[in-house]
Amino acid sequence: MLFDFRKSKEAKIRGVLRRLSRQRVALVLHPGNVWVIENAVKDNEDTDTALKTCYLRGWIEPIENAIPKGDVPEDGRLPNGSPFNRTGSIYRITDSGWSVINRANFWVLTTVLVGVLGLLVSIIAILVARN
Repeated sequence: MLFDFRKSKEAKIRGVLRRLSRQRVALVLHPGNVWVIENAVKDNEDTDTALKTCYLRGWIEPIENAIPKGDVPEDGRLPNGSPFNRTGSIYRITDSGWSVINRANFWVLTTVLVGVLGLLVSIIAILVARN
Protein backbone atom coordinates (compact mmCIF):
# COMPACT_ATOMS: atom_id res chain seq x y z
CA MET A 1 0.00 0.00 0.00
CA LEU A 2 2.88 2.37 0.74
CA PHE A 3 4.30 1.79 -2.74
CA ASP A 4 1.01 2.83 -4.38
CA PHE A 5 0.95 6.01 -2.29
CA ARG A 6 4.45 6.98 -3.46
CA LYS A 7 3.58 6.29 -7.06
CA SER A 8 0.48 8.46 -6.94
CA LYS A 9 2.43 11.23 -5.19
CA GLU A 10 5.10 11.11 -7.92
CA ALA A 11 2.39 11.19 -10.59
CA LYS A 12 0.88 14.30 -8.98
CA ILE A 13 4.28 16.00 -8.88
CA ARG A 14 4.92 15.25 -12.56
CA GLY A 15 1.36 16.37 -13.38
CA VAL A 16 1.96 19.75 -11.74
CA LEU A 17 5.20 20.05 -13.73
CA ARG A 18 3.32 19.31 -16.96
CA ARG A 19 0.62 21.83 -16.06
CA LEU A 20 3.32 24.40 -15.39
CA SER A 21 4.66 23.78 -18.90
CA ARG A 22 1.27 24.67 -20.41
CA GLN A 23 1.13 28.15 -18.85
CA ARG A 24 1.44 31.15 -21.12
CA VAL A 25 1.15 34.90 -20.83
CA ALA A 26 -2.14 35.89 -22.47
CA LEU A 27 -1.66 39.64 -22.21
CA VAL A 28 0.11 42.32 -20.21
CA LEU A 29 -2.06 44.97 -18.58
CA HIS A 30 -0.80 48.54 -18.34
CA PRO A 31 -0.21 50.53 -16.20
CA GLY A 32 1.53 48.27 -13.76
CA ASN A 33 2.93 45.62 -16.13
CA VAL A 34 0.48 42.96 -14.84
CA TRP A 35 0.80 39.58 -16.52
CA VAL A 36 -2.43 37.70 -17.23
CA ILE A 37 -1.51 34.01 -17.37
CA GLU A 38 -3.62 31.41 -19.16
CA ASN A 39 -3.73 27.84 -17.89
CA ALA A 40 -2.20 28.93 -14.60
CA VAL A 41 -1.44 26.27 -12.01
CA LYS A 42 -3.97 26.47 -9.18
CA ASP A 43 -2.73 27.68 -5.80
CA ASN A 44 -3.48 25.07 -3.16
CA GLU A 45 -1.50 23.06 -0.62
CA ASP A 46 -0.91 20.04 -2.89
CA THR A 47 0.30 22.21 -5.75
CA ASP A 48 2.56 24.20 -3.43
CA THR A 49 4.25 21.06 -2.09
CA ALA A 50 4.61 19.67 -5.63
CA LEU A 51 6.20 22.92 -6.85
CA LYS A 52 8.59 22.93 -3.90
CA THR A 53 9.51 19.31 -4.64
CA CYS A 54 10.17 20.22 -8.29
CA TYR A 55 12.34 23.13 -7.12
CA LEU A 56 14.20 20.83 -4.73
CA ARG A 57 14.92 18.42 -7.59
CA GLY A 58 16.11 21.23 -9.89
CA TRP A 59 13.26 20.91 -12.37
CA ILE A 60 12.02 24.48 -11.91
CA GLU A 61 13.45 27.75 -10.63
CA PRO A 62 11.72 30.94 -9.50
CA ILE A 63 11.85 33.88 -11.88
CA GLU A 64 10.31 36.32 -9.40
CA ASN A 65 9.19 36.03 -5.78
CA ALA A 66 6.40 37.84 -3.94
CA ILE A 67 4.42 38.60 -7.10
CA PRO A 68 0.85 39.76 -6.39
CA LYS A 69 -1.66 37.11 -7.50
CA GLY A 70 -5.40 36.95 -7.88
CA ASP A 71 -8.10 34.97 -9.68
CA VAL A 72 -10.51 36.13 -12.34
CA PRO A 73 -14.09 35.01 -11.62
CA GLU A 74 -15.86 32.67 -14.04
CA ASP A 75 -17.82 35.56 -15.58
CA GLY A 76 -14.53 37.21 -16.61
CA ARG A 77 -15.14 40.54 -14.89
CA LEU A 78 -12.56 42.08 -12.62
CA PRO A 79 -13.66 42.46 -8.99
CA ASN A 80 -14.18 45.86 -7.41
CA GLY A 81 -11.02 47.11 -5.74
CA SER A 82 -7.75 45.24 -6.02
CA PRO A 83 -7.97 41.86 -7.75
CA PHE A 84 -4.86 40.67 -5.89
CA ASN A 85 -5.45 38.73 -2.69
CA ARG A 86 -2.14 36.89 -2.21
CA THR A 87 1.48 36.77 -3.28
CA GLY A 88 3.50 33.97 -4.83
CA SER A 89 6.33 33.06 -7.16
CA ILE A 90 6.56 32.69 -10.91
CA TYR A 91 8.57 29.67 -12.00
CA ARG A 92 10.42 28.69 -15.15
CA ILE A 93 11.15 25.10 -16.13
CA THR A 94 14.83 24.17 -16.30
CA ASP A 95 16.43 21.87 -18.86
CA SER A 96 16.17 19.05 -16.33
CA GLY A 97 12.46 19.74 -15.96
CA TRP A 98 11.94 19.59 -19.72
CA SER A 99 13.81 16.29 -19.76
CA VAL A 100 11.40 14.93 -17.16
CA ILE A 101 8.38 16.19 -19.11
CA ASN A 102 9.65 14.68 -22.38
CA ARG A 103 10.87 11.50 -20.63
CA ALA A 104 14.31 11.92 -22.17
CA ASN A 105 15.85 9.48 -19.67
CA PHE A 106 13.57 6.70 -20.93
CA TRP A 107 14.57 7.34 -24.54
CA VAL A 108 18.29 7.43 -23.69
CA LEU A 109 18.03 4.11 -21.85
CA THR A 110 16.01 2.60 -24.69
CA THR A 111 18.55 3.61 -27.33
CA VAL A 112 21.44 2.28 -25.22
CA LEU A 113 19.57 -1.01 -24.77
CA VAL A 114 18.90 -1.29 -28.52
CA GLY A 115 22.57 -0.50 -29.24
CA VAL A 116 23.84 -3.15 -26.82
CA LEU A 117 21.34 -5.66 -28.18
CA GLY A 118 22.51 -4.92 -31.73
CA LEU A 119 26.13 -5.38 -30.67
CA LEU A 120 25.35 -8.75 -29.07
CA VAL A 121 23.48 -9.92 -32.18
CA SER A 122 26.39 -8.92 -34.43
CA ILE A 123 28.93 -10.69 -32.17
CA ILE A 124 26.82 -13.84 -32.18
CA ALA A 125 26.45 -13.62 -35.98
CA ILE A 126 30.24 -13.34 -36.39
CA LEU A 127 30.85 -16.32 -34.07
CA VAL A 128 28.27 -18.43 -35.91
CA ALA A 129 29.74 -17.48 -39.31
CA ARG A 130 33.25 -18.62 -38.25
CA ASN A 131 32.03 -22.12 -37.42
